[in-house]
Amino acid sequence: MRIDGRANDELRPVRLQPGFSKFAEGSCLISIGDTVVLCNASVEEKVPPHVRSGGWITAEYSMLPRANRSRSPRDISKLKLASRSAEIQRLIGRSLRSAVDLQALGERTVTIDCDVLQGDGGTRTASVTGGFVALAIALQRLVQTGVLETMPIRDYVSGISAGIVGGVPMLDLQYAEDSRAEVDMNCVMTADGRIIELQATGEGRPYTADEQLRLLELCRLGNERLCAMERALIPLHPQ
Repeated sequence: MRIDGRANDELRPVRLQPGFSKFAEGSCLISIGDTVVLCNASVEEKVPPHVRSGGWITAEYSMLPRANRSRSPRDISKLKLASRSAEIQRLIGRSLRSAVDLQALGERTVTIDCDVLQGDGGTRTASVTGGFVALAIALQRLVQTGVLETMPIRDYVSGISAGIVGGVPMLDLQYAEDSRAEVDMNCVMTADGRIIELQATGEGRPYTADEQLRLLELCRLGNERLCAMERALIPLHPQ
């Protein structure tokens, strides 16, 4: 039995609140259990110098000082971006770019700001899921206002974690499970189960190929459920 009584293949309660921020072109407050992340999408009519044609999707990630059990200093206080924040925001940017036809986006940049208000495990994957909703809302607005002719998103994208705790594969670890996991996996997928990003680490011991496949199947189930929630909120191709 898990700490919160869930089955091993069960997500924590998930809530997506689109349009949470008044001024952002797209926004979503995502809650997965006690993990809460605010994702805002901002559109600019320009692209970075390295982009030769089409548009660009990028992300920034930060955790508020009391998002965790003890206060962590803001990155700005250290005058540099923490390596963990930098790695996570690159993951979010890569994941969301894979969902978009950048040529169809045109010469504009969408920046997804992901701020963790409360962290209880799975903040990076929650940021991918909430970030996708914020991005989709922003692009939907561009279509509705005539800036874009068609929706440039190719597919729904979400992220979830899984791990092995006490020898048992489990989906969507909360912090108390994640902190003692032998194996930890973060997975970003499309709605039809294609893998965009896979991060798996033997935190406490090496793991087998069979164990990895079991964790991957748990992630597939979790992402399937999350993408179904996204689809209910934002039909990409309404009838």
